[in-house]
This record gives sequence, structure tokens and C-alpha cells, in this order.
Amino acid sequence: MKPSAPSEVAAPAGGPPGSDRLDRSVWVTAGVVVLGAIMSILDATVVNIAIPVLTEEFATTLAKIQWVITGYTLALATVIPVTGWACARYGTKRLYMTSLTLFVLGSALAGLAWSAESLIAFRVLQGLGGGMIMPAGMTILTQKAGPQRVGKVMSVVGIPMLLGPISGPILGGWLVDLDAWRWIFFINVPIGAIALLLSWRVLERDVPKPAERLDVPGLLFLSPGLASLIYGLATGSEKGSFTSATVIVTTAVGALLVIAFVVRALMAANPLIDLWLFKRRSMAAAALTMLLFSIAFFGAMLLLPLYFQIVRGETALNTGLLLIPQGIGSMLTMPIGGMLTDRIGPGRVVTVGLPIILAGAFGLTQVTADTSYVTLGVIFFVLGLGMGLTMMPTMSAAMQTLVHDEVPRASTAMNIIQQVAGSIGTAAISVILTNELKDRIPGSGGLGEAPSAAEVPPQVLAKLQTLMAESFAASFWWALALMTVALIPALFLPRRKPDGGRVPNAMPMH
Repeated sequence: MKPSAPSEVAAPAGGPPGSDRLDRSVWVTAGVVVLGAIMSILDATVVNIAIPVLTEEFATTLAKIQWVITGYTLALATVIPVTGWACARYGTKRLYMTSLTLFVLGSALAGLAWSAESLIAFRVLQGLGGGMIMPAGMTILTQKAGPQRVGKVMSVVGIPMLLGPISGPILGGWLVDLDAWRWIFFINVPIGAIALLLSWRVLERDVPKPAERLDVPGLLFLSPGLASLIYGLATGSEKGSFTSATVIVTTAVGALLVIAFVVRALMAANPLIDLWLFKRRSMAAAALTMLLFSIAFFGAMLLLPLYFQIVRGETALNTGLLLIPQGIGSMLTMPIGGMLTDRIGPGRVVTVGLPIILAGAFGLTQVTADTSYVTLGVIFFVLGLGMGLTMMPTMSAAMQTLVHDEVPRASTAMNIIQQVAGSIGTAAISVILTNELKDRIPGSGGLGEAPSAAEVPPQVLAKLQTLMAESFAASFWWALALMTVALIPALFLPRRKPDGGRVPNAMPMH
């Protein structure tokens, strides 16, 4: 049975109590965390561009080289659950530096890979480090800034989360065009070395809690459960269907293990993740909003580059450049969203941001084979404006009501939700698009075998582009619908400034 949560928040180091001011030390800490976040998130997106080149380089099949991505994702899912415990047991600074070290080591070895098998193994090592970077970094920032200032610092961390899917294809396309795919991995080494040095110099000394015990049964349920669930979803996405025996079995086993973890966590005295935190309205509303929004957002992010490359015949590099307006929009509103979150509460910010995103998403449902790039740029810019007012304020809503010692496990829980939601979104939307393509273009094979604009005779190009564009527009409607549903839990997010002392909406922990 869980004891009652303490009602006082530890005094933040980011400024005097009751003040919204962030001193230099908080911004320096944020800079260190952002450096690690940029490195890990960029790597997760930039590798996608190199998949065709890696297939040719190692003379292997596409199905096998896809494990370069899948293996990394499964490693993330395996290690994220233990991050909250490790933060408390060994300290956030030690854990953050350990995760950076693993990521940099994996990056260096991946750049030296001599076969597809070695590259996959080194990507798994990368994922073991990369999975801990974001939750550990968010824990460091939240504890440093305190509840009254968490919105501002979260807005800083959120920039790489939104820019990664945009800048990744640009960087990856440029390096691939230069025939320098190994630098996709090598580039992390100097960045990681700088991040490690700054972490050692800047981050505060750890105060670990040796008495904290690892919930081994919970870990044995959750880590394999998440890995199996994500593997099943990824396999279904690749096959374009969730009806195969492999997909059904692995997804079902993963879901059952996660359910078993939930039952265990609700009864354990010291669970791996404190699920009783979700009895607080703000935490539960933030988690549900993040789940629905992330499924729709990451699903839509999968469709955008595919639309440009499959329908419009653009290169990977040009695709990344065409998505820049979205990054500009989010960069403009994210600092504003962070400031408003701390002043008026995240609920008021998110309920403005989500409708803006809905307006942009509706524009995507109207795309055709010849939609003006100027029009698309405006749509992406509007989407970016909404993103800056939605994602990080939602994350901030979950963190604002927590006491110091609750932050690591809450951060871990929110990162798990985001990771699983992203996997669900990309798998579901890819299957939807595959089926839409099959319905309109019989014999095309769906997403994996849809011909690009450059591969068909000119006389059938216009008709084919029209049919493929209709498939993308129909798929965008699903993302729009899910984003609309996300408005419901968003209405229950805190709609006032955190008081910095008492924990609002705290319910007794049973």
C-alpha cells in the first residue's frame, strides 16, 4: 500500500521561493540537457534516410537492415522503465553521464561497423544509452527549476523534440549525398564528448539513496512487455497488417506483460513506476492528453516525408527542407508557451495550442498531387505554432504537482507513454495508408511497394499521383480525429499558475 504523498515541494535552486525568475545556473543546466537531447533525438531520425544506402553497403535485405531502427527502438523500450529507479539509487548526474557514455560509445562503434549484424548490435548499445538521456535530463531540469518554473525549462527541452524529425532528414540526406553515411554516427562523438565534459563541470553533485531497492518483478514484466508490444506494432507496420500470427502473438504477449506490471505496481510497496501518481487529476489528464496527441502527431510525422517522396518525387534532403516551416513555427511559440504555462497554467495554453494544430491538420486532409508548396509551407507553419503550445505544456502539467522525490518516476512514466504512443501512431497510420493505397491502386502492394513518381511512365504519372495523394489525405483524417479527441482530457489540465508550495490535486495514496 502506498503511503500518502508529502505535501511540500522541495525548494528549487532556480531562484528564490515564490519567484518565477530563472537564474544562470538553471539555464546552463538546461543547455547541458538540451545538448544530450538533440544528439539522441537527431540520431533516431537521421538514420532513416540512410537505410537504402546501408542495404547496399552491407549487401543485405531491407527487412534485415530495418533492424538498425527496430533494434534501437527496442533498446529504448527496455531501458526507459529502469531510469526512475536508477535516478534515485545512483543520482541523476551519474545516470545522465552514464547514458551519454553508452550513447557515444555505441555511436563510435556503429560508425566503424563492418557488417549489418555488427551495426545492429552497436545500435542496440546506442539505444541503451539513448533511452535514459531524455527521462534523466527531464528529471534534472524539473528538480532544478521547481514547479513554478518548470514550464520555461521544459520549453527549452522541447525544441529538439520537435525539430528532430525535421532536421534529421536534412542532415541525413546531406551526409548520404556526400557518400559519408558513417558520419551519421561519428558526428555524435564530439557532441557527446562536449556534453560529458559540461555535465561533469555543471551538474550538481548527486545525493543518491542507497536504500532504494529495484522492483525486479516489475522490471521483468515491464521491459520485456514494452519490447514485445513495440516489436509487434513495428512488425505489423512493416507487413501493412495486424492480422499475421507473429504480430498478434507478440503484441498480445506484450500487452499481457504490461497489464501484469500494472497489477503488480498497484500492490507493490516500492514499485518500479508509482502508478498511484495518476490518481492526481493533473497527472492523469496530462498522461491521457500526451498519449492521444503523440499517437496522432507521430503518425502524421510519418506521412509527411512519405507524401513528398512517394507522391511528389522529392529527395530526402529536399523533403527535410520543405518541412522547415514547421520547425520555425514551433520555435516561435515554444518559449511563449513555456512562459504562459508558468503564469496562467498549462491547461489554458494547451487548449489554445490544440485547436491551432487541428486547423493545420485539417489543411493536410485537403492535400492533392499538385498542392502548392507555398500552401503546404503555411500548413506546416501553423502546425508548428500549435506544437509549441501543446507538447511541452502538457509535459509540464504532469510535473508541476510533484514533490522532488516523485519526479524521476513520473518523468519515466511520461517518457514510456510517449515512446509507446509514438510506436502505436506510426504503426497504425502506416497500416491505414497501406490499405488506402491498396484500395485505390490494386496490385501496388501498399506502402512498402508503392511506386514513386520517378518510377512510372509519364503517361500514367498524373493519374497515379492523384490516387496516391487521395490515400494520404484520407489517412490524415484519422490523425485529425485523434487530435480532436485529445481535446477532452486537455480540458482537465491545471488552469492556474502552480503555487510552488502545496501540491494541488493530490489524493491519498492507498
